[in-house]
Amino acid sequence: MVHRFIVLSLGIVFTVAAQATDKPAAAPNVDAAKGQQIAAQVCAACHNPDGNSAIAANPKLAGQHADYIYKQLKNFKADGSKPAERNNPIMGGMVAALSDQDMKNVAAWYASQTQKSELAKNPAIEVGQKLYRAGNAGKGLPACAACHGPSGAGIPAQYPRIGGQFADYTEMQLKAFRTGERANDPNKMMRAVADKMSDAEIKAVSDYIAGLR
Repeated sequence: MVHRFIVLSLGIVFTVAAQATDKPAAAPNVDAAKGQQIAAQVCAACHNPDGNSAIAANPKLAGQHADYIYKQLKNFKADGSKPAERNNPIMGGMVAALSDQDMKNVAAWYASQTQKSELAKNPAIEVGQKLYRAGNAGKGLPACAACHGPSGAGIPAQYPRIGGQFADYTEMQLKAFRTGERANDPNKMMRAVADKMSDAEIKAVSDYIAGLR
């Protein structure tokens, strides 16, 4: 079991390294100023104008990778007769009238903002730290840091920034991946990870992530 876990972890690390060294794609044609206007009209009520939401149910978008924000916006939007990949009536309504360019502009605006990070509050911080940095070999659970980085900064176009996010929001998303309620993760990667985690492990690692900088 340990050998299998090591192979899995090394595979993830090598994949991330290869992706990180790929030649970056050309910057898309975006207008952050237009994105700011749309954010003020459509998104600010829940995420605030600068993307630093004050409510844990609504994630912080400030400083998130533009590619990731754009992908999530697209996933919330139904495509003709094809249902949205992320079923959320509120977000579905918000993105319904946005064009593809609008979503790219909004993503660029929020990506350009500075996140106001959270603080870790759970007394079992060592448990979350161990899971984040080293995973759990006995359960075949890889380290979160393998994909999201030591500080939770993620890798643009590959893995989202999670450091400084609300602990409650991260916990909610991990549980949604575990139940399959959220299923827009490439290759079922997050669903496979969350499926191996207990409620206590999810809570501990979510709180540790909130304190990352």
